[in-house]
Amino acid sequence: MPDGQQYFASHPDSASQAKIFTLSWHGREVRFWTDSGVFSRGELDMGTRVLLDALPEHITGRVLDLGCGWGPVGVLLSLQHPQAEVWMADVNERAVALARRNAQENGVSARAVVSDGLSQVEGDFDLIALNPPIRAGKAVVYSLFEQASRRLTPDGALYVVIRKQQGAPSAVKYLETIFRDVRTIGRKGGYHVIQCCGGKTDAV
Repeated sequence: MPDGQQYFASHPDSASQAKIFTLSWHGREVRFWTDSGVFSRGELDMGTRVLLDALPEHITGRVLDLGCGWGPVGVLLSLQHPQAEVWMADVNERAVALARRNAQENGVSARAVVSDGLSQVEGDFDLIALNPPIRAGKAVVYSLFEQASRRLTPDGALYVVIRKQQGAPSAVKYLETIFRDVRTIGRKGGYHVIQCCGGKTDAV
């Protein structure tokens, strides 16, 4: 199976091929370990870049990098916003091990946990960032939306990045059924960043 097709599996069966690369980010040189069986091995993917660029300039409180992969969002947000309490979560055990390693490699305290959705993540969050596992299917992706809607603080927001051709318009329609305020705040290279606030607690 080509690298990347099973990144949403709990236990990737591809042979480990760990690879380290350096990313220049806001004047910093940040080192990341990646591996086979994990999304976007060896580089920061375009969608995640677009998502990071669209996030608020000042971030505090509790932050969740949902579906963290090898941890670029959680680690970079921890570096930029050391006052925030950052969590990272992914169903992929290899990805979480990498996220933990990358947090340690870059001297940040972001916590990474193996979790199917938010099941193993504690508490509510002021910001949840999600580059959803599109290949896992709409049911999985929409379940993550719904779980996130129930785990935001009253003023919290979910930020989602999706390519237009991979379902951004239909995702917006669904998100509008579970959030009171849904808006597209960024577009680049076919990617849309959607900000969602005011989760509807009566959503099914």
